Amino acid sequence: MQHRFHYLTAIALGATLSLRSLAADAPLNTLTAAEQKDGWKLLFDGKTLNGWSNFKMEGVKPGWQVKDGALACVDPHNAGDIVTAEKFGAFELVLEFNMGEGSNSGIMYHVTEQGASAWATGPEIQLEDNAKAKDPQKCGWLYALHQPPDDPKTGKPIDSTKPAGQWNRLRILITPEKCVHEVNGVKYVEYVIGSEDFKSRVAKSKFGKMPHFAKSGYGWLAFQGDHGLVSFRNMKIRPIVSKQQP
Repeated sequence: MQHRFHYLTAIALGATLSLRSLAADAPLNTLTAAEQKDGWKLLFDGKTLNGWSNFKMEGVKPGWQVKDGALACVDPHNAGDIVTAEKFGAFELVLEFNMGEGSNSGIMYHVTEQGASAWATGPEIQLEDNAKAKDPQKCGWLYALHQPPDDPKTGKPIDSTKPAGQWNRLRILITPEKCVHEVNGVKYVEYVIGSEDFKSRVAKSKFGKMPHFAKSGYGWLAFQGDHGLVSFRNMKIRPIVSKQQP
């Protein structure tokens, strides 16, 4: 019952936060008093790289910079994956992202040091310019594991992304009971980590050969920076209490 309560609370708060984020006059990279009371935290202050470092490194490579109030990968050849200072188990994450033309990125969660790379342990929410990026895994999908159903109008997987150069809104809910990805208010996928279906999908993918993939349930968030230009802003997270979290 406790898990169910926290999950339903997360859904309700997420909907409220999404509506707030639409306000044109809302200051960037800030929390309202109500959001703070509800347990939301900023991952990025809009001014510095405080709270971030490259994976298994100290500091942040110069390819990542603060630009116009956004955390921006401006040079993917000298950026790499960056991770949060804090670790998270169950959480709700909302943010805005802006893809460069033909660019590819991603957000990984439950990342640990057990893998040589962040994606060896953390499942990845794919981000990309769907129109021109080369990776067949599209924006908002759980990389190589889950994709949205087909849109009856196009016969192709649902795609609510905006063109490169425009800001998109992403909402991610990760709990032991249910995980959900939404792009610009449209639900893409829903899954349960550790379920028989999830384990079967992992076994059939390239991650099946990675012994620590999706096993932790707790770890850093990692943002990919070696596949093109991408910017993030209004990055807000709300940890959710879970008995399964260390």
